[in-house]
Amino acid sequence: MACLPTVQRDGSSTLGGERTGPGRRHAPVNAEARRGGVSLAACLIACAGLLAHAGAARAAMNFCAAPAMQTSERTSAAPPVQALMKSVAARLGDQPKPLARLHTEGTLPHEGIYDQSVEAEQELELMRDAALVWRATGDERYLRLVDRFLLAWATTYRPSFNPIDETHFDSMILAYDLTASALPVKTRNATAAFITTLANGYVNQVDAQPRPLRGTYRNNWESHRVKLIAMAAFTLDDRKLINAAQRLFVEQIGTNIAPDGATVDFAERDALHYVAYDLQPLVEAALSARRHNRNWLTLRAPNGATLAAALDWLAPYALGEKTHEEFVHSSVPFDAKRREAGLPGYSGEWDPKSSAQLFHLAARLSGRYAIVAQRVAAMPPAWLSVCLPLPAR
Repeated sequence: MACLPTVQRDGSSTLGGERTGPGRRHAPVNAEARRGGVSLAACLIACAGLLAHAGAARAAMNFCAAPAMQTSERTSAAPPVQALMKSVAARLGDQPKPLARLHTEGTLPHEGIYDQSVEAEQELELMRDAALVWRATGDERYLRLVDRFLLAWATTYRPSFNPIDETHFDSMILAYDLTASALPVKTRNATAAFITTLANGYVNQVDAQPRPLRGTYRNNWESHRVKLIAMAAFTLDDRKLINAAQRLFVEQIGTNIAPDGATVDFAERDALHYVAYDLQPLVEAALSARRHNRNWLTLRAPNGATLAAALDWLAPYALGEKTHEEFVHSSVPFDAKRREAGLPGYSGEWDPKSSAQLFHLAARLSGRYAIVAQRVAAMPPAWLSVCLPLPAR
C-alpha cells in the first residue's frame, strides 16, 4: 500500500512519492489514495501501524500516530476528525498566555489561581489538538500554532513538581512528540530542554524518598509522576530516562495495586473516581512504552500485581454489573469539602461514563477492553480518534 513511509538517508521520508521531513514539512501524502484506490480507513489503519518507524523523519513517537489525509478525504473524514479540525481551526489566531505556575490541587473553583490554571490548561490541550490536525492535514497554519504555543510555555513555565497541577503537560509532550522534527530549532531545543527538566526533576524527587514509598508517593500522585516521566522518556528517546520510567512504573504497580487489582486509592478515598484517576496515567505510560515494543500492561510487580489486573477489577463497575456509592468512607477531608461545595461526582453513585477515556485508552493496549470502552461511550474523545495508535493486540 502506498501510504507507507520510506525514510531517506538525509532524514526525510517519502510517502506516495512525496517528500517529507527536513527537506519538506508537508505531512505525508498517499498517491494511491489520491487516485481513489485506497479508502481513508484502510490508509489510516496501515499508516497508524508504521508511522512510528519513520523516526528520522518525525519525532520519536509516543502513542499517537495521526496519519495523513488527502484534501479530498478531509471532507468525508469521520465526525470526530471533522470536529477536532473545526475546533482547532476556530483558534488558529489565538496567542499563548502561558503562566509561570499552575495550581489546582487541593483548591476549589474560584480559590487562588484555580480558574486561571484551568483556563491555561486548555492551551496545553490546544497544542496537542493542533499537532494532531497538522499531522492529519499537512496545513502549516496548525504547525505554526503549535510552534508559538510550545515556545511560549517552554520558556515561561517553571515546574513545581506537583504532579496533580502538572498532569496536563502530557498534552504538551504529545504536541512536541508529533511535531518535533518540523519545528524551528529554537522551539525544538527549548521544548526538549523543558521536557528533560520536568522528567528528571520528577525522577529525582521520587528517588529521594525513603522506601517503601508512602503517602502521595504511592497513590494517584505517583501514577501521574510516572506518566510524565514515561512520556518524556520515550519522546526524547533517552535511555537513562526510559530505564528510570520502567523501574518506577513497576514500583508503582507493586506499591499501589494489590494482586487482586484493588488500588490504594480505593482504600483511601472509597471512590471509583480515584481508581480511574489513578489508572489512566498508568495506561498512558504503558501506551508510550508499547509504541517502543515494551508491554507494560502485563508487567508483573514483585507482589504479583499488574496494570491489567487493576483494569479488570474496575471493569465490572464500568459495565454496570456492580455499583458503588462514592466517597462515603473517604479518609481525605478535602473530599467532604468538595461534596459540601456541591461539586458533581463527589457524592451519590459512581457514573461509569466518567471512565470512558480510561477504557478507550486501555482498548489501545488490549482489545479485551474494547467492549468496556464502547459500553461506556460509543466513541472516544475526538483527539483520541485522530490520535490512532497502533491497533491493540
